[in-house]
Amino acid sequence: MTQEKERIAKRIAAAGLCSRREAERWIEAGRVNVDGVVITSPALDVGPEAKIFVDGKTLPSAQKPRLWGYYKPTGVITTHNDPQGRPTVFDQMPEDMPRVISIGRLDLNSEGLILLTTDSSMSRHAELPSTQWPRRYRVRVFGEVNPDIMADLKNGITIEGVNYGRIDVDVGELKGRNTWLFVTLYEGKNREIRRVMQHLGLHVNRLIRVAYGPFGLDKSKKPDDLWEIPFSDFSRHFPGMISKGTLSLAKNTKSQSYANHRRKK
Repeated sequence: MTQEKERIAKRIAAAGLCSRREAERWIEAGRVNVDGVVITSPALDVGPEAKIFVDGKTLPSAQKPRLWGYYKPTGVITTHNDPQGRPTVFDQMPEDMPRVISIGRLDLNSEGLILLTTDSSMSRHAELPSTQWPRRYRVRVFGEVNPDIMADLKNGITIEGVNYGRIDVDVGELKGRNTWLFVTLYEGKNREIRRVMQHLGLHVNRLIRVAYGPFGLDKSKKPDDLWEIPFSDFSRHFPGMISKGTLSLAKNTKSQSYANHRRKK
């Protein structure tokens, strides 16, 4: 029986060296050799027996996918490199942490749950609108909250030509002119909550993501906490994406705890 082939960039990403997009750039730069030939196009499918070298070094075997939760504090951004030199989520990771990519983002002034994975396919699956993973937030706003208008957001809203889909809002406790809202998004466009609330005359002064799809932020977690999610707890949420070989590998590999093991600032 012939084993399935896969795109060369996907194979490189699965080895944990970089993301799929970065692998494509490496290929275009002539850094990848397949079966003795330097390739410059990522439009190549490779089988399991292909001999692949990156920068003259043998490509490592594919690693089992791993997933972490991280309580992102305010003041850090969700990108690998920032031209302005601001601290990033990835700067906060322990030195022995494997290379990870984020599932979704939170802006500089937002906090809460960020999922981090070694597998770019898992990241894409979780972010696709068709996956329908809700993102849940606690949002504190300043201004007069109209419960009827908040209820209408379930039908979506258009702001300056941008269509925002269903937004579920439950109005919580009122403290002075600050009100806590419980907001659920199903698309997660860039700065969606802040833009919608501003359009409604409200100022967001705190935004905390408390859940992303089936993964939540429990009350014991505090900013800058990092924890690995066991394979058995997340694999069922990524159907058809994890091979039998990887499943066998994962069953024999323990999750590593990073509690109190932070990179020195």
